Amino acid sequence: MGTDYTQGVTEMDSAWNREYCISPAVAADITEDMLVAESLAAAAQGDCTAYFDLGVAYSTGSHGAACDLIEAHKWFNLAAVSGHEEAAACRSEVADEMTAREIAEAQRRAREWLAASTRKAA
Repeated sequence: MGTDYTQGVTEMDSAWNREYCISPAVAADITEDMLVAESLAAAAQGDCTAYFDLGVAYSTGSHGAACDLIEAHKWFNLAAVSGHEEAAACRSEVADEMTAREIAEAQRRAREWLAASTRKAA
């Protein structure tokens, strides 16, 4: 039964991709975009692993996120403040590539995120 089901799902996926002209590369992009969306949703709930994952995505320009060191620093900062063990080191590495003005902007964005999260919780 498992093989028939798997084969049926694979055939259905292929037919759907052909019908809507979605290439494997586009399907992969959609999956990666969903990873960032899921991490943002988890971050909104205060998940420090999601903060870290977003820092990685923005620092590397992966998973559907554009490379943005200010955003990366913000997310690594939030993860570090929340107790994530690797986040402080990653924040430091990103900061080495940033200007003082960019770091200040990242810190401002992190404070805004925390303030907004506090208002939602209240």
